[in-house]
Amino acid sequence: MAFKRVTMQDIADACGLSRNTVSKVFNGRGSVPEATRQLVLARARELGYSQSPAEPEAREKGSIALLAQHKLLSHSFGAFFITSFTDRISRAGFTMKYFEISAPEIAQRRLPSRLELEDTAGILTIELFDRGYLDMLCTLGKPTVVVDGFARAGETLMDCDYISMENRASEAALVRRMLRAGARRVGFVGDVEHCNSFYERWQGCCLALSEAGLSFDRSCSILAEDSELYGDPAWLGSQLDAMPALPDGFACANDYLAIHLMTALKKRGLRIPGDVMVAGFDGTLEASLVEPALSTAQIPGKEIGAMAAALLCERIRTPDQPLRRVYVQSAPIPGASIR
Repeated sequence: MAFKRVTMQDIADACGLSRNTVSKVFNGRGSVPEATRQLVLARARELGYSQSPAEPEAREKGSIALLAQHKLLSHSFGAFFITSFTDRISRAGFTMKYFEISAPEIAQRRLPSRLELEDTAGILTIELFDRGYLDMLCTLGKPTVVVDGFARAGETLMDCDYISMENRASEAALVRRMLRAGARRVGFVGDVEHCNSFYERWQGCCLALSEAGLSFDRSCSILAEDSELYGDPAWLGSQLDAMPALPDGFACANDYLAIHLMTALKKRGLRIPGDVMVAGFDGTLEASLVEPALSTAQIPGKEIGAMAAALLCERIRTPDQPLRRVYVQSAPIPGASIR
């Protein structure tokens, strides 16, 4: 007689449950009441089902407060990060509450009125770059994970866990490629004091130049304070016109800046990469769609989100362990914007 393989549907039928409920028991995805779990396991044993059940995830209590200084754009690193982070936090049993911190709240170092601290199990910040505000959060006695941070956060002791994409090595790799293509003057575009990732990317640019025996030249860089002007090709064009001479290439702090800079360069009849080479950072979809395709560095936002969730959950469970700093490697992506 032929042997019939037992399936999850067979177990579901024997228990009077849905196949989805049985799947949760064996795959560990989603919450199942313990009595239901035990019923499923008992019927599975009776039927001779061979797959071992996944260990049920520990269910936590409370909420995670996610604080950001600006709305997380759909194309940005933050958007990919938040989807993964939310999924992991929800599977651990926490609810997540999102708060966009206003300028007055930052200036006055106060929490949003809707944030109930007694119900908050942990805090995560992303794209929140005010040092005083982050310092205030670290005094609240709540497990806190900071993603990126203020300029030089990577060199500053903070009373929290810190996680970031690696910036220096990938930026240096992009600039080295320009140098191999014949560049001798490379400018930087972006406010190096805006955030730690911009600061470290500028450091990577300077590192590559120094290795080649070259100096960083501010006269062919755009380093103004971060503002909406960086998204205005006309303003960028005025910055280009004010330079004594254009560099051979520009290393931009992110893809957004690089794409707008490319528009300003084209409006002046300059060829990319023939006249000027350009590199971005972030690995956004737009980087592959712009003409020519932008050389950039891919940030694993989804993976960083999962790591941040795991780090925060572990900090909540074991608050006395040493604070940690995690850098997740980014990956340079060659594009036609560098010769």
